[in-house]
This record gives sequence, structure tokens and C-alpha cells, in this order.
Amino acid sequence: MSARADDWLVPDWPAPAGVRACVTTRSGGVSVAPFDRFNLGDHVGDEPTAVAWNRRYLQQTLGCRPVWMSQVHSSVAIEAEPGICAVADASWSDRPGEACAVLTADCLPVLFCDRAGTRVAAAHAGWRGLAGGVLEAT
Repeated sequence: MSARADDWLVPDWPAPAGVRACVTTRSGGVSVAPFDRFNLGDHVGDEPTAVAWNRRYLQQTLGCRPVWMSQVHSSVAIEAEPGICAVADASWSDRPGEACAVLTADCLPVLFCDRAGTRVAAAHAGWRGLAGGVLEAT
């Protein structure tokens, strides 16, 4: 089974031309039960090769490189660094071709960009992070 990008959610927003975003769904992917479908989380006990395949598919489909964080419900915001999975709940980048990735279940993804579209950010906004100022830190 493969992921189906046609059911991912794409915002209809007034962002600058070079800024794109999407929210994936759980359909498709190669993870097996109980992680069925398109699991992107490497911290839940899923088979690492399945998560790696799902993440590669995401990168190929989007045409950019997602930069992942190890999210802990904090107010820490960092510069996204490819190949480094830093402990934080928000990241920003000013490098074209990079995507600030955030994983959510019952929390909210909050996406930012500057008016020129030269800097983007994503925050993992749960109640602890919101109360602690994750949006302000981002």
C-alpha cells in the first residue's frame, strides 16, 4: 500500500508564493497494525524501516526536506537543522527546500511565515506549550 497525497489537507491561505503547507492523513503508508497506514512518528514503537519509508515518501511527494523535532510539550523553539532531531516544540527555517515538520494528535500545528516568505516556522501547540509560550517563542 502507498500513501495517497490526494487526500492530504492543503490550506487555502494568503501566504507568499514560495510558502506551501500540508497536513497529511493516516491513509496509505507501509506501517502495519497497530500503526496502520502513514505513520510518521519514530517514537511510538513502529518498525523503524516503515517510518523511514513513510518519511521518504513524504519528502518525495512534497519535493522538499522535512526537518523533524523530538517534541516534548515545551515552549522551546529552535532553528531547524537537517539531520538533527532536536528536542523542541517549534522550529523555523530560512533555507529554501526545507519544511518545518510537526507531529500532532490532539494538539494543534501552528504555521508561520514572514511577509516576504523568506522564513517559515511550525509549532506543536498543546496546552502545556501554549501556556508556556511556545507561540511567542516561535
